[in-house]
Amino acid sequence: MNTSLIFNEIEERLNHETKQEQQIIQHPEWREGVIWGKPRFGHPEGRVLYHIEEVLENVEKLNTNELTRQHLRFITLTHDTFKYKEHRGFPRDWSQHHAVIARQFSEKFTENQAILNIIELHDEAYYIWKLQRKPLQKKAAQKRLDNLLLRLDNNLQLFYLFFKCDTQTGDKTQVPITWFEETIKNIDIIIF
Repeated sequence: MNTSLIFNEIEERLNHETKQEQQIIQHPEWREGVIWGKPRFGHPEGRVLYHIEEVLENVEKLNTNELTRQHLRFITLTHDTFKYKEHRGFPRDWSQHHAVIARQFSEKFTENQAILNIIELHDEAYYIWKLQRKPLQKKAAQKRLDNLLLRLDNNLQLFYLFFKCDTQTGDKTQVPITWFEETIKNIDIIIF
């Protein structure tokens, strides 16, 4: 694999808009993460780079203020970048989940707890949706949802916007986002 060609592709596909984004995109660990991936269910695009590009396209479709847009771009750049470092053994080591690693990496670039929490929790609504579908797991799913809402606090709308932008990519099932929109009452639903 010619990494210089791939790094040129990163520069071509992802135009940084801030110094912070530039620092992230130039970081060697981040670059290693975005070139990882092969086509698979939910991510037929393969490389994380292509997924980030799709999510950023969705962020551009939103009618948000500039600060929200910048937050969503930051979350997008780091949320899945560390899948290459994720523990995949059994039993699963959740402290080595890609979202936890992404949060730790992102702490080098921001102290904004809302952004960091959303990066860490970005897959949580999907996991809750899967859990609540199991007949004997309804209470566990509700407890997990309550914990998610508690951690998100006043940042529920930002979480939802990212969840929507992330879910409407590749060949991901749209049922979790529909479930979220029907279940959570304190969000402004968007359509794009």
